[in-house]
Amino acid sequence: MKAIDIVRPALLAALTAALAYIIIPLPFSPVPVTLQTLGVMLAGVVLTPHQAALAMGVYVLLGAIGAPIFSGGTAGLGTLLGPAGGYLVGFVPGAALIAIIRGNDGRITRLTTAVITGGLLAIYLPGTLWLSYVTGMGFTAALTVGTLPYIPGDLLKALAAIALGNRLKHTRFR
Repeated sequence: MKAIDIVRPALLAALTAALAYIIIPLPFSPVPVTLQTLGVMLAGVVLTPHQAALAMGVYVLLGAIGAPIFSGGTAGLGTLLGPAGGYLVGFVPGAALIAIIRGNDGRITRLTTAVITGGLLAIYLPGTLWLSYVTGMGFTAALTVGTLPYIPGDLLKALAAIALGNRLKHTRFR
């Protein structure tokens, strides 16, 4: 194992933490808009499946034990057990799924499918289910306030992750 195999996941975990500080509260939802999912998507685009899961696993674990790296500097198990917890937990399989589906053939259609599947579906499903459970609202209501408003922004983040990720993958620091 090379040092870069440890450094790259650490950098993506740190980037995701930094992106969590860019928040836009929504008056109709307990879950704000952040750029965290851009970090998740980039991890899946530039890392191996194992590294991508490691990066997001470290991110979630550090936040769970108290590092103020979740949305707006929140932290702790209370955050994971709160309305946004399911989305945060979804970061781990989401990043890994992007890397798995992406493969290594370089096709843009495959990469786009990977980012949308892992970056949106794998995060939104546990997030919406958990939001519904924690708040007591039905699944449809949780979908309406916790998923649908975020799709346009996350599609833009997906495009950014594809463009930036492709650029990063072709740099010399691999």
